[in-house]
Amino acid sequence: MQKIMVLNPKGGCGKTTLATNLASFLAQAGRKVAMADFDPQGSSIDWLAVRPAERPTIYHVSLDEEKDKLLLPLGMDYVVMDAPAAVHGKDLKRHVKRAQTLLIPVLPSPIDIRACARFVEELLLVGRVSRQETRIAVIANRVKEHTLIYHTLQRFLGSLGIPFLTTLRDSQNYIRAADRGLGIAELPPALVEVDTEQWQPILRWLAEQ
Repeated sequence: MQKIMVLNPKGGCGKTTLATNLASFLAQAGRKVAMADFDPQGSSIDWLAVRPAERPTIYHVSLDEEKDKLLLPLGMDYVVMDAPAAVHGKDLKRHVKRAQTLLIPVLPSPIDIRACARFVEELLLVGRVSRQETRIAVIANRVKEHTLIYHTLQRFLGSLGIPFLTTLRDSQNYIRAADRGLGIAELPPALVEVDTEQWQPILRWLAEQ
């Protein structure tokens, strides 16, 4: 079972969008997928609540607070975890211990770039990451490609020394899908061809584990 956590210290960077769409892609591929939502806003849980019954099942799992352990159904292939914002210090270490893989979405803005730089610096000092027991990668999110700030973000992410997997464009398809409890992989293919292609490097990188 592969445990994947989407995290970033800054709110509004698209963690939930990335987590729900990743779960959708994996479920569409026939994998048994569970989701855990550690964010107090509970946006991933809200997404699951409106997910149509006829779509591939994505299980909602909760945390046994006393044992600090996820209450997982048997036979899961993947667990996708939506982390809260502003996680640092001991809280960050506790969250990192729950995952084998960390995905960090970053928006194209100076504030987000600076926040990401500080966060990655802290993350690389966490024991599991420094010992290479946990894989990490970054994703440029909600991007308008023909802008100066995107090129700044692209250079920054390429300089971090960790995998920069892909760029996800700023697309209304994510909003259309989320409103219906779907991922973009479940919308009409002709509508989302560009978006699904941008996801392929993420899926290939995860499959390498």
